[in-house]
Amino acid sequence: MNLTESLRASIREVPDFPINGISFKDISPIFLRPELIAATSSALSAPWRGRGITKIMGIDSRGFLFGPQMAVDLECGFVMVRKKGKLPPETISVSYQLEYGEAAIESVADAVVAGDRVLVHDDLLATGGTALAAARLAQKLGAEVVGFSFLVSLSFLNGHEKLHTVSPHIHAIIDFES
Repeated sequence: MNLTESLRASIREVPDFPINGISFKDISPIFLRPELIAATSSALSAPWRGRGITKIMGIDSRGFLFGPQMAVDLECGFVMVRKKGKLPPETISVSYQLEYGEAAIESVADAVVAGDRVLVHDDLLATGGTALAAARLAQKLGAEVVGFSFLVSLSFLNGHEKLHTVSPHIHAIIDFES
């Protein structure tokens, strides 16, 4: 069984969570198998080797699971992007629209600096709003967004379209088409 097949077999789909009509992709079973953790981390890092990444911005909270391991693989720093109010001052934030309102994310103000080459990482790409906000945060700090990294993409939600406005480089190991 190859990595994609192993991941698909490990990801648990939870119907009607967190609300009716949503099929939640639970990645927690991956973390019960150390060999799958290592292979996944390596596969997430592989497309970005040699691209001069200086920071990975991992999105709260599941972007924290593989992001630090990818930073070790790519020999770069790791920056936590969290929901507003979760980091000590001094922070910088960006607000963005959700389907049901507005949210804000932030990072420590000096974690990303002008000239950094940033990779935005999260576990799952859905509509792309949070990843796009993280990219805007990096740009606000003067960094170049090299690309976006995800374990899972829900391509039927068209999140790629939003992210292409920042970078054409979007990588996901698994794509769920519906």
